[in-house]
Amino acid sequence: MKLSILGARVIDPASGLDQVTDIHIDACKIVALGAAPTGFVAAEILDAQGLVAAPGLVDLNVALREPGYSRKGSIITETRAAAAGGVTSLCCPPQTKPVLDTSAVAELILDRAREAGNTKVFPIGALSKGLEGEQLAELIALRDAGCVAFGNGLNSFRNTRTLCRALEYAATFGLTVIFNSQDHDLAEGGLAHEGPTASFLGLPGIPETAETVALARDLLLVEQSGVRAHFSQLTSARGAALIAQAQARGLPVTADVALYQLILTDEALIDFNSVYHVQPPLRTRADRDGLREAVKSGVISAISSHHQPHERDAKLAPFGATEPGISSVELLLPLALTLVEDGLLDLPTLLARLSAGPAQALQLPAGKLAVGAAADLVLFDPTASSVAGEAWRSKGDNCPFLGHSLPGVVRYTLMDGRITHQA
Repeated sequence: MKLSILGARVIDPASGLDQVTDIHIDACKIVALGAAPTGFVAAEILDAQGLVAAPGLVDLNVALREPGYSRKGSIITETRAAAAGGVTSLCCPPQTKPVLDTSAVAELILDRAREAGNTKVFPIGALSKGLEGEQLAELIALRDAGCVAFGNGLNSFRNTRTLCRALEYAATFGLTVIFNSQDHDLAEGGLAHEGPTASFLGLPGIPETAETVALARDLLLVEQSGVRAHFSQLTSARGAALIAQAQARGLPVTADVALYQLILTDEALIDFNSVYHVQPPLRTRADRDGLREAVKSGVISAISSHHQPHERDAKLAPFGATEPGISSVELLLPLALTLVEDGLLDLPTLLARLSAGPAQALQLPAGKLAVGAAADLVLFDPTASSVAGEAWRSKGDNCPFLGHSLPGVVRYTLMDGRITHQA
């Protein structure tokens, strides 16, 4: 269907475009910016005056909970929630049941994502069989089935030699490995950042060194193996500094941060509210400020939701017995706009961290708004506001921001020129 979007402020961080113009779409692609092509007659017109048009957001970590955890969410519910947050492309982690370590599981996820038709889904395959950190998964078969990168989540390889061999194998075939760097022994049994808040509450702590010790090791292994690496869910200022040093040495490494780590600190735990129970944990104000600076400078090139929906019972037990995670993909753009509101980032830079940055990190065919590119875009009103949770689509409502007034309203999300969300 031919579609024209008229009068929007078009921001494409990948090309540096930022101007009020029109967008014309045909056969799932953008065919023109500005004047319509000769003979182009739109079947539908969207009046976008006062709206911002940007590349559809790219979220590198959205737990879809399917297969295996249907009580927490499904591909239909969570991709619908993602579209409401302005997301058109997302990566799902391998922590499914069964684990995403076979081509059959990858194909199942992709088939159901296509049936849902809300967003494009790019599976992250398991680096080791069963995420047990002992035997390498069938990486090439997984790649051929559609997996765009490989990781083991917080399930660490206990044998460093085995991990090194896995990285060398991945490097041989040009595969990207995702690290969630956290030392198992230092973090074991911990529930919160090791500091005054955890001590006051009597909660076992996870020290900053759980991240930095593992991160230093992983960066050295990346340097030795030559693998292309992405470091996910950074939580500390020192961790961001280690990434900056590695990038300065020319290592092929990128990094992302969970959006809630740029907003919250461990002080949120003071009332034992389990909705703030996340792994890796919320850290100090100094860490949050360090992460913000790394996002601003581009050392951290991607902001992700790290969306983990849960059924209500998962958060009702005493703090230590609850399941970690926040459901937040539905609020990705409005929450991120608070960083602009606070003066931390300008709007084009924020959109770069939400689209072009994550797409480039995992070499995804997304994150740009240009002639010939897929018509994946978000149209939002930056001057409007909304109350989070008024129309909630995710199956999990384990979100600390529900009821908050947030800046910006996603008016339309389009995937391949088709409207997948309309406010």
